[in-house]
Amino acid sequence: MSDFMSRVASAPISWGICEVPGWGAMLPTPRVLAEMSGLGLPATELGAPGFLPDSPEEVRAELAAFNMSLIGGFTPLVLQDPSQREATIAEAKRVATLFERAGATKFITAAVVDMDWSEPQPLSPDEVRHMSMMFSVVDEICAERGLEQVLHSHVFTTVENDDDVNRVLDTCDVHWCLDTGHLAIGGTDPVKFAQEAFDRVGHVHLKDVNLSRVPALMSREVSIMESVQQGLFTPLGQGDVDIAGVITTLESRGYNGWYVIEQDTAITDGLPAEGAGPITEVVTSLDFLRNVVAPQLASN
Repeated sequence: MSDFMSRVASAPISWGICEVPGWGAMLPTPRVLAEMSGLGLPATELGAPGFLPDSPEEVRAELAAFNMSLIGGFTPLVLQDPSQREATIAEAKRVATLFERAGATKFITAAVVDMDWSEPQPLSPDEVRHMSMMFSVVDEICAERGLEQVLHSHVFTTVENDDDVNRVLDTCDVHWCLDTGHLAIGGTDPVKFAQEAFDRVGHVHLKDVNLSRVPALMSREVSIMESVQQGLFTPLGQGDVDIAGVITTLESRGYNGWYVIEQDTAITDGLPAEGAGPITEVVTSLDFLRNVVAPQLASN
């Protein structure tokens, strides 16, 4: 367990890098990578289109210049709709090939209704069967390229709430990106998930959540963007999620993968000065992991 902190990485969204129009200001890529590297973070996820180059060779080179590597990336796919089967397979192959050539290991799937992120509705039995089958198809595409597919439950996807999570656990064997924040938002206890579905956990996103913001989000009164801008996510240790409990549970069972600090952040007051802005919250989260969680692991 002593190597826990060496397996902590980050993602561009923690620096406000998001493809959603109107999300907020985007910091320049060299600044973000320099700040990540300066904090000792050894790896990152891909981030929004345009953050890193399109060429996998250029991705490797740019990250190597900051002594970093690529873990993988968040990949929306339409999995429940038979009419989209061929398009989905083509997209999965395209992204998986990019990840393979860029040196990544994780393919993080978000099961969206469509590529416009339309509001999810209850799935029919046929849609459930098709989605389960497609998880297996994407698993094969990833395995052929040395990658592991991990499913990311997420607000506004077909795997959003506790019922959705349990349905996927029961109907297929896809591995998971245990996102502490989105599980909690959807009503799933992330510590319980870590305990009961440990064998399915292939990757971890660490988010803390102000749960008082969740009802308005889940009832669609506010969008995810508005909710983030209103403080849905907090630095680790300052919200309502038992981050330490998730990590101690996973480590006690022998988890040896990445923990990615992926606190969705929006920069809405213009570009912050050097050394200010999102980096301050990432530092707070790192301090929590180093000063609170790591000692708990050492004492177990």
